[in-house]
Amino acid sequence: MGKRKSLLLLVLVLFSALVSSVGGHWREREEGEESEQRTQGEKWFLLRHLHDVVKTEAGVMKLVKGGYRRGTSFHSPMHIGFISMEPNSLFIPQYLDSNLLLFVHHGEARVGHIYRDELAERSLKPGDVYTIPAGSAFYLENRVENQRLHIICSIDVTSESMGWHAFQSFFIGGGIYPTSIIAGFDHSTLSTALNVSAAELSTFLTRQSSGPIVHLSGSHHTHIWSKFLAQEPHKRLAHLKRIANFEEETIPKEEESTWSLRKFLFTLLNREDVVERVNHKAPSAYNLYNRKADFKNEFGWSKKLDESNYSPLKISGNGVYLVNLSPGSMMAPHVNPTAIEYGIVLKGTGRVQIVYPNGTLAMNARVREGDVFWVPRYFPFCQIASTNGPFEFFGFTTSARRNHQQFLVGKNSLMQSLRGPEFAAAFGISEKRLKRIANAQSEQVILPSSSPASPHHYKATEPERKKMVKFEKMIGSFGNDMIMGFD
Repeated sequence: MGKRKSLLLLVLVLFSALVSSVGGHWREREEGEESEQRTQGEKWFLLRHLHDVVKTEAGVMKLVKGGYRRGTSFHSPMHIGFISMEPNSLFIPQYLDSNLLLFVHHGEARVGHIYRDELAERSLKPGDVYTIPAGSAFYLENRVENQRLHIICSIDVTSESMGWHAFQSFFIGGGIYPTSIIAGFDHSTLSTALNVSAAELSTFLTRQSSGPIVHLSGSHHTHIWSKFLAQEPHKRLAHLKRIANFEEETIPKEEESTWSLRKFLFTLLNREDVVERVNHKAPSAYNLYNRKADFKNEFGWSKKLDESNYSPLKISGNGVYLVNLSPGSMMAPHVNPTAIEYGIVLKGTGRVQIVYPNGTLAMNARVREGDVFWVPRYFPFCQIASTNGPFEFFGFTTSARRNHQQFLVGKNSLMQSLRGPEFAAAFGISEKRLKRIANAQSEQVILPSSSPASPHHYKATEPERKKMVKFEKMIGSFGNDMIMGFD
């Protein structure tokens, strides 16, 4: 009898080991496939590859490129740029073939650009949002001593960018590096048009060699742009006329546009008379930090900016948002039905989860300060803050219209709106059970922590608890019998 019991016990142990081994194999295989899928999703939706667009002693511009994601049909229609400028520096005058939307993260800046054929200047502070249209000549200055300037910007992926680079800068000023667009004309023609000698022209076109971001006077070295802007108004005007007359001869009148070199140089060099007159007409910056939260509860807040709040966003066709989540809280799973969304982590750490249309997990990535992620239109997603601190992220959307996010769970969610026999049938459950599940979450938009200490954490009913205790006792008894059998 004892031998039969021992043999039976041995068979049970071997069978248990076999089931455990097979189960472990399949679990490892499934986990491996999920891990591979998440890794692939991170390659597509987590944008960590920064490219240097400009790099000089005075500053850097890095870019996360948009366009088609390699090996997929996903198209990211926006580049995300990061501009960092040393104190007392200048991003020299240029225009782009794409709309530019600026957000000042740290520091203070002065931006000048063409607005209605004139030069408009604005002082920008942290939290300010400002738009520069494609083709509008502009420059950026960091005049503050002992403080770096950090700007996050969105740049459209346009069909008109000629495919040379992610986007194309046309530098109005320059020399050896970068080369001014003026230098492309035949030098004999240019010398005649400017009414200067070949030697003077050569000096004019080769003096600048410090790159697109340069130090101004009073810093590392005195620069040609500093001398240029420091001239007496009548001297600047005289220099202006020589260049302006040249452009009038080379460009037909009907082809002049708002970024005309003649107009830009005229206002830049004679700006005392012009800037004061045009500044009251040009759009002001909008400070996102000072905006009242569009949604706020004890778990965090969110702010959204669209064309109804700030009309210049119509130019770029983009919206802007800012979210702050308290430790452990979550932006409820939701969908953007009208726009693609880009996010840049400003503070803290957290997770971003994105789901494919077929209901499988596309990405569950841990993100930190400086990371960039994007979510295709219609894809469900959520953001979750780490428990060790607040999680703040800023971003752009590809629509300037009011973005009506559709939340999938929570008090204001689709689960509440669609509650009924049809929705219950879709899940294969009763309406009563669906109602209990839908009403379990009393919060909306930003949800509390899922820790066991949370009052929203699921608690077993008394009958369920008794069953669990009985099962634990049964398992304990079976274990004792096994030990006695081996004895």
